[in-house]
Amino acid sequence: MQKFDKLSGVAAPLNILNIDTDMIIPKQFLKTIKRSGLGVNLFSEMRYTDDGGENKDFVLNKPAYRSAEILVAGDNFGCGSSREHAPWALLGFGIRCVISTSFADIFYNNCFKNGILPIKVSADERDALLADAADSENPQLSIDLVSQTISRPNGVEISFEIDPFRKQCLLDGLDDIGLTMEKETSITLTGQIKCHATNPFNFSCGISIRIIALFLPVGLVINTSWLSKIGPAT
Repeated sequence: MQKFDKLSGVAAPLNILNIDTDMIIPKQFLKTIKRSGLGVNLFSEMRYTDDGGENKDFVLNKPAYRSAEILVAGDNFGCGSSREHAPWALLGFGIRCVISTSFADIFYNNCFKNGILPIKVSADERDALLADAADSENPQLSIDLVSQTISRPNGVEISFEIDPFRKQCLLDGLDDIGLTMEKETSITLTGQIKCHATNPFNFSCGISIRIIALFLPVGLVINTSWLSKIGPAT
């Protein structure tokens, strides 16, 4: 996962309430399990017309916002079904930060797992940032995760709160798998498996195995004493 510390880039205004995950990435694009390639389908039903052409009125199709890396959005962003494809599509387009007054919980959590910084601000602060982003002559914002500030074009800074653990994960570029791999030595399981010759799966007796528990919670301590009690099948 790409590290996130500072970001200065174009901010696109999307002042729509309750943007759900189906609006972010419609259901017909959920067949893939690949994280890449979904950027072209981001906000598909708003970005494209029925004949497949671009909707020139949609903000991300306007020249000033085609390279947007920051999205300033309406309340309750990311509501609806819990699809991880939503942050994948945002990231695929190039969006690294979403600013709103509120987010759906699952979408909010998924952002951190994919290197996207979701920032919660007050309604007044969001409205000020929407106005900044709407200025197509200079729609630039700067995000500093270390100091937890948003710098507006007029020099005014807005502070934001973030969970310290999630902040550190973004700074280090660690998703769930990355966190688990950091704990590899503590969750490495070595043991012997004994099997009977007539076992249909026919594991070789006495094999020493090393299991890296990629899908186990970070820091989980595994009790392996049971392995020594496995005896030959009778």
